[in-house]
Amino acid sequence: MADIEKQKFICIDCELTGLDAKEDRIIEVAVMCFDGGQVYGTFESLVNPERPIPETSIAIHHITEDMVTGKPTINLVLPEILKLIGNHIIIGHGVGFDIEMIALAAERYSIPCSIRNNRILDTLRMARLYGDSPVNSLEQLRKHFNVPHEGAHRAMSDVIVNKEVFKHLAKRYKTTEQLFEALSKPILMTTMPLGKHKGRPIKEIPQQYLQWVANKDFDQDLLFSVRLELKRRKQGNSFNQSNNPFHNL
Repeated sequence: MADIEKQKFICIDCELTGLDAKEDRIIEVAVMCFDGGQVYGTFESLVNPERPIPETSIAIHHITEDMVTGKPTINLVLPEILKLIGNHIIIGHGVGFDIEMIALAAERYSIPCSIRNNRILDTLRMARLYGDSPVNSLEQLRKHFNVPHEGAHRAMSDVIVNKEVFKHLAKRYKTTEQLFEALSKPILMTTMPLGKHKGRPIKEIPQQYLQWVANKDFDQDLLFSVRLELKRRKQGNSFNQSNNPFHNL
């Protein structure tokens, strides 16, 4: 059995009131500890965010204010969550944001938390490295790998799907360290994953938009890919000018 199959991992997913790390709050959290052969522990709970849930968020996860009324607040569930997570490697789809939401929640209640120190394997980046799925959303990867549908877009259903998608994406690697090594370098992306040019090849996107992206706080793969494309265009223009005897006229 390969080392990666014996390794215990933690898969995390949070549902939120929104996507502002400072202002928004967790309304559902699911955690699973597993390895290649079995599940060692799970935790899931709805969480009372003590604030309204916007309709735009309800449309995504279908968690209403009635559903969280009377549920525990995050400070009551965090100790159990953090105990299950321990110092295991954390996996998840764009999981850095989930980790940050948990860390910020712990800070608000002065709960000891070292989750930011855990090593991370982001299945979104693993999917980019894999390269054979046309779209790298968790739902599209589920379909690509024929992972059974787990029902509604909720925290534990996403964790179960994410665990299976991770196993498929990790098959190329015998050891966890091989996987970390592969993910240690920026991954070249060929299509824009967000914004008004979402889905378009990066090489076809207007220069002004790429320059805007290059100066924003996006993830390392997107910034690497966009800056490389800008560099390629700049070099292409220089090459064209140097080969054009009339370019200074």
